[in-house]
Amino acid sequence: MTTFGGYFKEKRIALGKTLREFCREHNIDHGNISKLERDRLSPPQNKEILDKYASYLKLNDEEKEIFIELAQIGNKQIPEYLSDSETLAKLPVFFRTLKGNEIDEDKFQTLIEMIKKA
Repeated sequence: MTTFGGYFKEKRIALGKTLREFCREHNIDHGNISKLERDRLSPPQNKEILDKYASYLKLNDEEKEIFIELAQIGNKQIPEYLSDSETLAKLPVFFRTLKGNEIDEDKFQTLIEMIKKA
């Protein structure tokens, strides 16, 4: 699974920009962005900053949604689409079920696909 920093770097590289070029172009500190891309700095929590970075990276709506979800997950927050009271009430059962049950990557991906189809 990709991280916020990995996604940020992937999208920056897709623009054909080096880290320094990207930062110079947008007048942002390359040291902080480098730490962000290497997951040494937590993703921003401020929506305005996330929106600004998303625009710098030229993200479409779907990519921006992923970007924001990865920022929330990187800050150990539950993504907004899971924040309704009914879903939140079910999460402890889900986590308790996973706890203590080692789940390999293939099984986890299968679970994700099953959830997507539900």
